[in-house]
Amino acid sequence: MSPGLADEYELLDSGDGRKLERFGAYTLARPCSQAVWKPRLSEAEWTAAAHAAFDREDGNRWHNRSGLPAAWEVEIAGIRFRLSGTDFGHLGVFPEQRAQWLWLRNTVRDACAARPGPVRILNLFAYSGGSTLAAALGGAEVCHLDASKGMVTWARDNARLNRLEAHPIRWITDDAHTFLRREVRRERRYDAVILDPPTFGRGQGNETYKIERDLPETLRLCRSLLAPDPLFVLLSAHTPGYSPLVLENVLGQAVGDLDGKIVSGEMLLTGAATVPSTPSGAFARWTRGAQ
Repeated sequence: MSPGLADEYELLDSGDGRKLERFGAYTLARPCSQAVWKPRLSEAEWTAAAHAAFDREDGNRWHNRSGLPAAWEVEIAGIRFRLSGTDFGHLGVFPEQRAQWLWLRNTVRDACAARPGPVRILNLFAYSGGSTLAAALGGAEVCHLDASKGMVTWARDNARLNRLEAHPIRWITDDAHTFLRREVRRERRYDAVILDPPTFGRGQGNETYKIERDLPETLRLCRSLLAPDPLFVLLSAHTPGYSPLVLENVLGQAVGDLDGKIVSGEMLLTGAATVPSTPSGAFARWTRGAQ
């Protein structure tokens, strides 16, 4: 963590296909398919620590959900989030992204200080707004897009928690490709693009998104929207088999005509130094220069 930024997330343990995590005042046990090792803590210690648990052994099912409030707030990487236990076991935040949020905030802040005009960023498949808020806190103007009206509302609530309700953020509920093609026709340009495409998604108009079918076209459209002197493209994914190298290769094809550098890696859930980090997806990041 960067000095001075509060963080209320901690990975406490993982193993046997599960993870034990603390989100502020509440600790939860949830599935984690990549945690194939043995946990450090005993089953009794997990049971004593967890306020609630979720599993998919017999459909999606919470255990002791009443041990959680309907909603609560946490701060992760200096960003405030409203959390709530959903029917699919999600909480409204993906803490494995916090290293990217720190990078975003610092990179955007430096770009805003160096460039004469506003820095404009497009965030696709934007979920509850972590990357949108990180970029906005860095000073950028952001276009936030998600196919779920409920998630866009959730992200706007998070913006209010971070006192960003008056910040220049466009809140869009739309199918990603429909919106991107419209932006291309309008000849709108962005200094950077962030995207975290789902393995499978469905839009408001019953449009479907399949990452193995649609990601190359998504990236092609994103390339068409980049300003002449773009800052970065940040791609992440949680799809099994989409390793850092896979993302690096597909991103490299999309921005192959641009000068810059691509770095890639695993996104990690982390805790104390004695707790093994747990992989949770991958990222690839193109930047102009060597950031």
